[in-house]
Amino acid sequence: MAENDFATRVLAWFDQHGRQDLPWQHNPTPYRVWVSEIMLQQTQVGTVIPYFQRFMQRFPDIQTLADAPLDDVLQHWEGLGYYSRARNLHRTAQIVCSQHAGEFPSTIDALETLPGIGRSTAGAILSLSLGQAHPILDGNVKRVLTRHHALDGWPGEPRIQKILWQYAGQHLPTQRNAAYTQAMMDMGATLCTRSKPACLLCPLQTDCAAHQQGNPQDYPGKRPKKDLPEKTAIALLLRNTCGEILLQKRPPTGIWGGLWSFPEFADEAGMAAWLQQAHGQTHIIARQLPALTHTFSHYRLHLQPLQVDFGTQPARIMEGDGWLWYKAGTKLNGGLSAAVRQYFRNTPQALKEIT
Repeated sequence: MAENDFATRVLAWFDQHGRQDLPWQHNPTPYRVWVSEIMLQQTQVGTVIPYFQRFMQRFPDIQTLADAPLDDVLQHWEGLGYYSRARNLHRTAQIVCSQHAGEFPSTIDALETLPGIGRSTAGAILSLSLGQAHPILDGNVKRVLTRHHALDGWPGEPRIQKILWQYAGQHLPTQRNAAYTQAMMDMGATLCTRSKPACLLCPLQTDCAAHQQGNPQDYPGKRPKKDLPEKTAIALLLRNTCGEILLQKRPPTGIWGGLWSFPEFADEAGMAAWLQQAHGQTHIIARQLPALTHTFSHYRLHLQPLQVDFGTQPARIMEGDGWLWYKAGTKLNGGLSAAVRQYFRNTPQALKEIT
């Protein structure tokens, strides 16, 4: 079939079955589309929608976002994970306001120079907001294309990635590019799913090579297995006589960057030495709590929380830049790390004791 027939069938399907009432599809400015695309990285639409709506209420335009404290941005991102996305949003907003007079660049090369915006995200922003013809390659589109062309190999491999960009470009329509871009993402999310793809409902089934072979679930190829390094640490849950818990602000980059979290130590000896040095405490009550495990892209972290209660008011109260005595349930300027949130979620009694 002719290449443009691919796009014709995709658009016809979209007109009948595509998602056309998502919040970011209303008034699809580059700013709103950009925020939605960053949120949708590694996150499903159903999860993103309420976050997007709250984010837009607080940061209705790029200048408001640029002027906001990073803590405020992180707080509105709390629970979405991959917090580097939020930090990149904030930094990009500041760059666009200071270097581009608050207007997003309208060329893909210029967009790709901004933090957190790669080729696919740049193409999606310009296509969905301005109707420009650019291919995209998010996870959903990769799945549609690898199955349609029965392309062997893991899509993350540079050689396979290059072929997929070629396919994505050759299928672009000559008009209705915003609708086509949304349609390709929708098809991957609702029809060409990872498991049990709805091939009989797909407009591309007649010339989908994987469907003809009868093995669509064999595509795309799986990522080569790689054992993640295992790391362990002690998470200190330090409570004072007022029932407040000590939180430490993480460095701006790295795991849980810029979020409030428990102080971490390599072992109990290091924790005890720090308690003595920082608080002058030797007589304490300690309780071991259920371990927490967090898997990141490049390692797996096993945290052993130790709850330490001061028997008396500490000689030195640590509070200031980077430290905070926090009463659970009270307003916090900033976001909480996954470790803190998981602790309160898994041990509601601990939360009750603190409150």
